[in-house]
Amino acid sequence: MAELDKRKLLDAIFARVAGQLDILVQSQRSSQAGATHEQTRAEDPKDTRATEASYLARGLAERVEQLRGQLDRLRALDLLDFGADSPAGLGALVRVKEEKAEPEQKAEEEAEGPGGSMTYFLLPAGGGESIVFLGTEVRVLSPSSPLGRKLLGAGVGDEFEIDLPRGRTTLCVVKVV
Repeated sequence: MAELDKRKLLDAIFARVAGQLDILVQSQRSSQAGATHEQTRAEDPKDTRATEASYLARGLAERVEQLRGQLDRLRALDLLDFGADSPAGLGALVRVKEEKAEPEQKAEEEAEGPGGSMTYFLLPAGGGESIVFLGTEVRVLSPSSPLGRKLLGAGVGDEFEIDLPRGRTTLCVVKVV
């Protein structure tokens, strides 16, 4: 993993979540306006347009609040530097590689993605985001995700098994920054 500037990476993730929030706020406002518009009033007892529009508006409002909370948690995060011997904690960039049952070609081991290595950013919010930053794909993990729980406290050389959609695999921590 090339030396990534965690502050710049965090800023890029923050900008992405903020962009999602802006789009969602616009959708929520439009949905609220639609829910209260006279054309959504029930014309007969089986007409559910107003009810459906209000459910949508409420769901969008809840998601807006979730994203605002995520932005607050990202804003409040104090990024620490993790040394080679430090266990991974919140704010760590962690590179893992999949352990092979048989030796494979070196080029395949160094590849990113399934069967190779992957870089994760342990953050209190934004889990599931994926961003290519300076040529490195970085995925955001929350500490409550299954992989996030395994990585918290893990150090270089630690191995663990995890169930992935393609089956059970062994991952090894190769770098913590």
